[in-house]
Amino acid sequence: MLHDTYAEFSSLESAEAEAAYQQEVHAEGYAGFRRLLDGLTEAIKAASDRDIPELEKVLAKAARLFPEPVRFSPSWECIWAELGANLAAKKHVLSSIAANERTGEWQVIMDNPNVVREVVCYPGLEFQDAAWLYAYFRPQLEKSEYIRLQKIQTVIQELGS
Repeated sequence: MLHDTYAEFSSLESAEAEAAYQQEVHAEGYAGFRRLLDGLTEAIKAASDRDIPELEKVLAKAARLFPEPVRFSPSWECIWAELGANLAAKKHVLSSIAANERTGEWQVIMDNPNVVREVVCYPGLEFQDAAWLYAYFRPQLEKSEYIRLQKIQTVIQELGS
């Protein structure tokens, strides 16, 4: 369903179709706009290298058609910047790691060595899931925090009895 929302939105080509879609979303309010955001988020999450240019265009179209997302919810005041940062981080990951190097187990680690707090680790991921987590969390890093996306080469794992 979410992919259908993204597919529908991304295929809008005429000014008339865009205006009709915009009017539908405004009439439906929060729920309609939320479906659009969920579709965009899922598209970024699933994006491969070849999808990035189209996603950049679609995100720009969404920001153009809905320049004041805060009208739907105060929490979406900066949603276009947030989704843009997620897409930019995903693009960075995809352009930094060759397609033939993406197999195997990946993990994402986040830490701030200057504060006493747990290290956050997402182990045992497929590349696509790890790339999304990196893209999701990267824009939210605070001062002195770091994020690592790394491929696991060797694993020794034991289970307690």
